[in-house]
Amino acid sequence: MSYQSGATLTATQAYSNLNANCLSLSILAYSLAEYLGLDGQFQKVHIPEYWALDNGFNLLTGHINLKVRESEKQVVNRKVIYPEERSLIIDFDPNSRQEAFKTSNINKARITAMFYNNKGAAAMLKHDYDIAFSYYKAAVDIDSNYSGAWGNLGVLFRLTSDFENAETAYQYAISLDPDNNTALGNLARLYNLTDRQDLGQAILAKLDKKRQANPYYHISLGNDAYTTARYQDAIKHYKKARDLNPTLHDTDFGLARTYYQLGDLKLAKKHLTLANDKADFDHDKQRYEGKLQALRSHTAKLTHYQ
Repeated sequence: MSYQSGATLTATQAYSNLNANCLSLSILAYSLAEYLGLDGQFQKVHIPEYWALDNGFNLLTGHINLKVRESEKQVVNRKVIYPEERSLIIDFDPNSRQEAFKTSNINKARITAMFYNNKGAAAMLKHDYDIAFSYYKAAVDIDSNYSGAWGNLGVLFRLTSDFENAETAYQYAISLDPDNNTALGNLARLYNLTDRQDLGQAILAKLDKKRQANPYYHISLGNDAYTTARYQDAIKHYKKARDLNPTLHDTDFGLARTYYQLGDLKLAKKHLTLANDKADFDHDKQRYEGKLQALRSHTAKLTHYQ
C-alpha cells in the first residue's frame, strides 16, 4: 500500500486501491485490528501547521495515527501468547514517526467528521459547492465541536459571497478552538474584504509573528508568491524555509519551479534533484523524476538547436 495525501477513501476503497491518505489508511488499520480482536485508538498528532497547495488553494494538512493494543475483552477460541500489556503505534507518515510529536485521543465521531470534512474540501476545490455543503453539514452534524469543519464551512460561505454566515462560521470555529489559526486567518481575510482592514491586519500581524519559526509557513508564502508570478519573493520565502529546515523536499521543489520560470534551467535541475532525493513517498519521487526527465529532454533540445 502507498500513502497518497489527497485520497480520502473508505476502508474498502483504500484496500482495493492500495493507496490513500493517513486518515483513510488509519481507518483501514482500525478495521483490520477490530476484525482481529484488537483494540484500536485513533490519535491526533500535534504536528506544526503544514499547508499543501491544491488547485490554487493552500490547504492546512493535519495528521492522525492509530494505537493498537491487545483487547481486554474475553474472546472465545483465542490464545494469548504474550499476556503482558503492550501497544503498537501505526503511523503512515515517516516524518511523524521520526519526531516525538504530542498526541491526544480522538473518538470515532471525530474521525467520521474529519472524513466528511476532507470530502467537502475535495468537492469545494472542484467548485461543487452544493456537494461540499452536504459534506460539511454531515461533519458538524456528527461532531458539532469539530472546529475544522466549521472553519471550512466559513470558507464555502465566503466563496459563495455569503459573508454574514462566513463570519458566523469562522467565529464559531475560533470559539471551539482558539488556536485554529486557519479560521483566524480566514476571518482576517473576510474583514479585509468587507472594509474592516484594521481588524484584519491586526489578526494577520499576530499570526505572522506566531508563524515565523515554522518553515511550512514560509513555503505557503512562497507558493502564494509563485502563483502570482512574484518570483523573487517566492525565492526569498523558500530559502527562509530551507534555512529553518533543510530536509523538506517541498522547499527545493518550490525553488526548482521558480528558477524554471525565470529561465535558470541549471538551478531548476539542481533543486529538482534535491527534492527527489529528500522525498519520502514513492508518488512524490515519481512526480519529481518525471519532471527531471522532462527537464533533461528540454535541455537536450536546446543544446541540439544551438
